Amino acid sequence: MKSVVRIVSLVLCLCVMATGVVFADSATTRIKDIAKVQGVRSNQLVGYGLVVGLNGTGDSNKMTPTIQSIGNMMNAFGVGFDTNGLKPKNVAAVIVTATLPPFVREGDNIDITVSSIGDATSIQGGTLVQTPLKAANGNVYAVAQGAVSTGGFVAGRGGGTTQKNFPTVGTTPNGAIVERTVEDDLSELGGRLSLSLNKADFTTASRVAAAINSNYGGIARATNPGRVDITIPAYFRNSVVDFVASLEDISVTPDNVAKVVVNERTGTIVMGGNVSVDSIAITQGGLSVRIKKETEVDQPEPFSMGRTVVTQDESAEVEEQTANSIVLPATANINDIVGALNAVGATPRDIISILQAIKASGALHAELEII
Repeated sequence: MKSVVRIVSLVLCLCVMATGVVFADSATTRIKDIAKVQGVRSNQLVGYGLVVGLNGTGDSNKMTPTIQSIGNMMNAFGVGFDTNGLKPKNVAAVIVTATLPPFVREGDNIDITVSSIGDATSIQGGTLVQTPLKAANGNVYAVAQGAVSTGGFVAGRGGGTTQKNFPTVGTTPNGAIVERTVEDDLSELGGRLSLSLNKADFTTASRVAAAINSNYGGIARATNPGRVDITIPAYFRNSVVDFVASLEDISVTPDNVAKVVVNERTGTIVMGGNVSVDSIAITQGGLSVRIKKETEVDQPEPFSMGRTVVTQDESAEVEEQTANSIVLPATANINDIVGALNAVGATPRDIISILQAIKASGALHAELEII
């Protein structure tokens, strides 16, 4: 029987030196990719319905809401229906969800997602019965109906069951027809519009306003880190769509906060290009301790009337590796950090511990986020 203990010693020493920060060049992108016109948004829709035509994989007779829904549906069709003793194994109660994009019109189609809320084992091959989809204000904006595709299956029974993907959740492409639209008329903006940044940042907002002003004069102003207000030029008042399209194509260099994201579960580390550190010395050493246990059996001489004795022989071996050290100057950037940690033979787990220690010492000039 062997027990192996691995002890890794990570010693970090902070050297007092002047702080130097090196910023990496950020990628230039379009305004379209980092901002959107304020007020132009999607809306969530939801509805309750029934999926019919299942091959015995629907809800059980314990699902009273499903039975009641079947009765209500049949009564709406003018068919008297007694639900006592009904076994709805070919029907499943579902929640239907969809997203209503901006600028869609009556008669347009949108995709829907159908999810079982009962104890159905699969809704594959079923058909969703006409289901109204409502927004948060209670108004119906679309009606959904159609065949459901799950992309999965359940086969076998008992311990021999095989399942692929999730057969209780399916989709219907273009399964809903829009009945009411959310009005987004850009011509009623009153000569002004606002751009909302996907990620609020003072520097980025200022750069966006400056980039727009360099193309159209002083029409843009960053009112806060997440919004840039724009006055629509008079010659664009009747063609706001063209004006917004021209704004979206303007190039800008966004700014980002220096950040290090660490996933301890997978050992993944993602660092921004503008991460910097003070001058530090990193020492990594290894101490291996191996404890051995060996069982020895002593047998008595023949016909000596002695007893067999079992003993445990323990021994310990200690092996210390030569420590690896490396010094990073105060001008270190992301490439220096990664190269130095690889040079001392640090594993991803070791690097996570090193980064946490550097942050604790105050030498890491970046946000450290552990997920």
